[in-house]
Amino acid sequence: MEPLELRRAVAAGRVTASELGLRVDEVIVVHNSDRVALRLTGCEVLARVAPLGHLADSEFEVEVARRLVDVDAPVAELDPRVEPRVHVRDGFAISLWTYYEPVGSEIAPADYADAFTRHHAALRRTELTTAAPHFTDRVAVALREVDDRRRSPDLSDADRDFLSGTLAELSAAIGVGAAGEQLLHGEPHPGNLLNTRRGPLFVDLGTCCRGPVEFDLAHAPEEVGRLYAGADADLVHRCRALNWALFSAWRWRRNDQMPDRAHWRAHGLERVRTALDQCGSG
Repeated sequence: MEPLELRRAVAAGRVTASELGLRVDEVIVVHNSDRVALRLTGCEVLARVAPLGHLADSEFEVEVARRLVDVDAPVAELDPRVEPRVHVRDGFAISLWTYYEPVGSEIAPADYADAFTRHHAALRRTELTTAAPHFTDRVAVALREVDDRRRSPDLSDADRDFLSGTLAELSAAIGVGAAGEQLLHGEPHPGNLLNTRRGPLFVDLGTCCRGPVEFDLAHAPEEVGRLYAGADADLVHRCRALNWALFSAWRWRRNDQMPDRAHWRAHGLERVRTALDQCGSG
């Protein structure tokens, strides 16, 4: 978010928590992009604040979290002191979560793979399958951004053709309805797996989608996929290339607000090409 919108988001998060009876001493911005994560000290809450246009996404994330906690998934929980729902204030959708103090700096690959195994098993026990989009729906949205020059005006013609072709070809190669498809986290990269006193916990649950487990594994370090029982190594490579193509597509959006966007635009394209080399597609 831009500075003015960020200040409004911080104020909305603080006031919402305070009016619900939670003590707020200080607000610390943990993450800032098109939505923000705020640590509220005093009550130790993580407030996720998004523009009201993301209300449906925020409500979906809260519903996913509620259902996953019921089946003992390794996920961050909503704050138990307030009603588990999305609050609307001053043009923002606000959800309140338990804040987990990080423990250590890196999760061992074996622990990461174990968290995946337990999380995927829990996801199979939920009833969210019909509500969650397929990973190819995400690709279709990215293709609209890449193929429309008004949406991605800074993308060169050569890179536009490269990204568009990569997204379409990999999506088709990975396919729809393949054996073993199930509900997934959607973006379980290391930044979305916290090392806590309770063990590794997945966060950012609004990215839940349907597809092969390899789509999730491709977000993690390579060793994790090798330790996950039954994973198709070739499919993990193709999914990793697709995930970097998706990441790159988001960075070229006209209104993308990721900090240091110029760096990530170049880095994203480089990682797509490297990943394609690894799976023998480029």
